[in-house]
Amino acid sequence: MSRPARALPRQLPAAAAARALRRAARFVRRALPLCRAHTVEFFTRGLWERLVVPPPHTVLEALRAAGPLARPLAGASDSAAAPCDDDMFSSAFCENSEKLIDVHLFALAAKYYSLSNLGVCTPLEDVLEALKGNSQGATGIKADEFMNNKKSHEVQVMSELVDNIVNYCGIKQVIDIGSGKGYLSSFLSMQYNLKVYGIDSSNSNTDGARERNRKLKKHWRAYQSRGRANLKPQSLEKTNDRPVESKMKSKTINEELLNNAKSLQSRDQVIMQDLVPSCGFTEMGTFETRTETEADLMPQTKSHEDKLSEEVLAILNVLPADAVEVFSSSHRNWGELCEEEKVQRKKTSPKTKATKSSESNLYLPLTSCITAETELSDIVTDLEDCVMVGLHTCGDLAANTLRIFAAKPEVKAVCSVGCCYHLLSEQFENQEECCDKVWGFPMCQYLKDKGWCCGRNARMSACLLPTESLFYRAVLQVIIEEMYGVTKSDRHVGKTFSKSSSFIDYVRRSLKKLELDDSKLPDSCIMDYYEKYKHRMNELEAFNMLKVVLAPCIEVLILLDRLCYLKEQENIAWSGLVKLFDPVKSPRCYAVIALKEE
Repeated sequence: MSRPARALPRQLPAAAAARALRRAARFVRRALPLCRAHTVEFFTRGLWERLVVPPPHTVLEALRAAGPLARPLAGASDSAAAPCDDDMFSSAFCENSEKLIDVHLFALAAKYYSLSNLGVCTPLEDVLEALKGNSQGATGIKADEFMNNKKSHEVQVMSELVDNIVNYCGIKQVIDIGSGKGYLSSFLSMQYNLKVYGIDSSNSNTDGARERNRKLKKHWRAYQSRGRANLKPQSLEKTNDRPVESKMKSKTINEELLNNAKSLQSRDQVIMQDLVPSCGFTEMGTFETRTETEADLMPQTKSHEDKLSEEVLAILNVLPADAVEVFSSSHRNWGELCEEEKVQRKKTSPKTKATKSSESNLYLPLTSCITAETELSDIVTDLEDCVMVGLHTCGDLAANTLRIFAAKPEVKAVCSVGCCYHLLSEQFENQEECCDKVWGFPMCQYLKDKGWCCGRNARMSACLLPTESLFYRAVLQVIIEEMYGVTKSDRHVGKTFSKSSSFIDYVRRSLKKLELDDSKLPDSCIMDYYEKYKHRMNELEAFNMLKVVLAPCIEVLILLDRLCYLKEQENIAWSGLVKLFDPVKSPRCYAVIALKEE
């Protein structure tokens, strides 16, 4: 099927993407000593004295005065002023000592080199408009229509975009890489009638996704059967009289089901004939389930049926008929069926059996570990022209998704939202490791030629813990080095902070995890360390904030690296960065999107 003869949105030229990458890299390189510093060593290595000149209170005041980092700089997009600004921002750090000397300039630079300010992103509205053209696709979804729920927001926005991409490309198959619990895959198959293969390396994720999807289908069919049989005529009239309101309710209930999909996994012991009549929507939009006997449920069934309204039917209309599993006759006594239903079942039963396999495979979870060399045809036996997607694919998986897209002719488009940057492998981080490995960073030729390395601590900047937790860990490090003479250890204290009732409890739990004898330390000695450093907690807070401010700049570097890699490929018709989600609801909100030439 040929693509529509309409233009894709204007894309950022390869030269402009490379120029933005070079400018961002220049600033981040100056900030790397700060980025790479490990807060665990804050006191033991005297990091404040080594890296920051202004006192902590000055740093905190300057960062607070800078305002929200997402706010664009006035006039910052003026290309004529760019070289001057780049030089100016570099002077936030001392040329010789590499210390931070101007916090105000530092905060301005962090805004200046953000994705929103560099002008490298394509608006989502432009992409959707170009893909849809004049066709009547799915109704556009605006962020303010969503519930305050991260997963619901992500899945609905991304699935609408993916549906428009597959329609534009004229294909029906989607490969969801790192599909996890299957939220996106299930929604794409049920809402948009796409054939989706969800690939995840975890067997437990795959099994859970398969079971969750099966139960979701049964819930929808259950509500459909009972809702249509018991809906009062006046309810139908009200639904027809209020199409807009009904549509909004449909969207809301659809979100509620999506939000609560996770809860379905734990209900393996509840048989459907008990589950269906005892399900109701609470005010919070969750399912209430009971496991009483059928006799206990009989009085409740009538009351629930009486309460069914057009809102229940609204759930069902989001699904195509062939996306829903058909109940076997064992779920309902034959005698309860009216004659018309019996005749209809006899007619459709052979057809149902013949097509049940293909219907249930509209979404198929698969277990496999994806690398850059993965042959998709070895995993997906009926591989055809497809779109590859990934919602918060972790670490190297996002980079490998783009490499597979570029290399495999069957993959016509890609939409990838990455996360877990701290798990990326870096080619130039450890020179002792093998050279022929495929690395997560860098991908583009420019950063490879420069031997660019962020370092794990820099990539961890967006994953920082609360200040008190960091303070506990930094003081613990002093105790470990001074009292036990240990400077390096392969062991980690993990999530000890959240389980501890006090600093003393935290230290003792941590020492046990590190296999160090805590009996040699009386409580008074532990508290002496706490008292010694507690007045310096504001230093750690300020240092923590500096790293948080830098985190978006590290993300800019990683995302522009991926975009520039795509710009280097010869067979790609369009590529861009798109702000897909509301960053308040979903901080990892940028998608790397590309379509191949026809």
